[in-house]
Amino acid sequence: MVGVSAMVGTGVFAVWQPALERAGSWLIAAVIIAGVVAALNATSTARLAARHPQAGGVYAYGRIEIGRPAGVLAGVVFLVGKTASASAAALTIGLYVWPENATTVALAAIAALLALNLRGVTRSIRVAAVMVTIVIAIVVLFVGLSSSRIVRLPAVDSPLVEAQPLSVLAASALVFVAFAGYARITVLGEEVRNPARVIPRAVAGSFAIVVVLYVIVALTVTAAAGAGVAIGPAALSDIAESEVGSWLRTAVIIAAVLAAGAVLLSLIAGVGRTLFAMADSGDAPHVFAAVGQRSKVPYRAEIAAALGAAIVVIFGGLVLALGISAVMILTYYAIAHLAAIRVGRRPGARGALLAATPYLGLAGCLALVGALFLG
Repeated sequence: MVGVSAMVGTGVFAVWQPALERAGSWLIAAVIIAGVVAALNATSTARLAARHPQAGGVYAYGRIEIGRPAGVLAGVVFLVGKTASASAAALTIGLYVWPENATTVALAAIAALLALNLRGVTRSIRVAAVMVTIVIAIVVLFVGLSSSRIVRLPAVDSPLVEAQPLSVLAASALVFVAFAGYARITVLGEEVRNPARVIPRAVAGSFAIVVVLYVIVALTVTAAAGAGVAIGPAALSDIAESEVGSWLRTAVIIAAVLAAGAVLLSLIAGVGRTLFAMADSGDAPHVFAAVGQRSKVPYRAEIAAALGAAIVVIFGGLVLALGISAVMILTYYAIAHLAAIRVGRRPGARGALLAATPYLGLAGCLALVGALFLG
C-alpha cells in the first residue's frame, strides 16, 4: 500500500500536460519507456533491499557497496528530489481544488498531512490504504466513461505534435516521477517483518498495478487531446468535465486530493527517515536523529521535510518541481545500479539477465536525465 499510494498520486493526475507538450502523439511511448526504466530500477533496488534490509534505501546501499561518498550523494539527491515530489503533490491538490489559489491550498495540505504523519507510520499506512482504494476506483470510472464518450466524437485533425525522439525521452523523464513510489518501501526496511521476502514482492506487486493503470490513463489523455480537448495542469479534471459532466469532475477532484494526500504521507515519511538515517550515521546534522518517545517517529526530520516542500511550493511551480524531482530521482537510481553492479560481481549472482539489469538501468537513467536537459 505504501508503494501503490505513493505512485498513484502526482503522476496520474499531474504529469500529463507537460509530458503531452513534449511527446505529443508519442505520449504512450513515453509512458512505456518510463515504465521500462522504472522496472529496471525496481529490480536493482529490490535486490539491494533484500540483501541490506535497513532504513535509508540507496543511501545505505551506496555506503555499503560503493563507499561513504556515494551513500551521502544518494542521500542528498533523494532528499532534494523527494522534497520536490512532495511539493508537486501538494500543488496537485491546489490545482485541482482551487486553481486560483493553488499555493495556499498546497501549503495547508502539507501542514495537515505532516500532522497526520507524526502520529506514526502504521496509522499513515492504514489511511493510505483507504485513499488508494477509492482513487483507483474513481480513475477506472473516469477512464471507462471518458473513453466511451471520446470514441463517439467525430474525427478531427489531430492537434498533437509529432515530437522528436529527444523530446519523447524528456517526457519519459517527467512521467518517470510517477513510477518512483516504490522507493518509499525500501526506506522503511527496518520496520517490515521478513524484509528479504516482503520488500521485493511489495515492489513488484505495486509496480505491476501502477503500470497497467498509467497506460490506460495515457491512452485516454492522448485520445482526448487528439479529439480537441484542451489539456491543462488539472488534466483529468478537464477531460472529465468536457466529455462527461461536472459530477465526474467532482469525483476526479476528490480522487486527486486523496491520491496526492497519500503521496504526501509517504514522501514525508520517506524523506524524514532518510534524513534520520543520515543524521544517525553522522552524514547530516545530529539534531535530525531525534525520535519521539511514544510514536518512535523521527519528528524533527519529518518537520524538516515538510518545510522543504513548502519552500519549493512558494518559490517554484508544478513543472519545475517535476523537473527537479526527475533529475534527482534518476540520479539516485543511477547510484543504486552502481551498487547493484558491485553485488553482481560477487560469487553467487544468478543469471545473465539479472547481472545485466543494473547496466541497462544505469544507461536508461543517464539517457532520461540528458534528454530532460537537452529536450
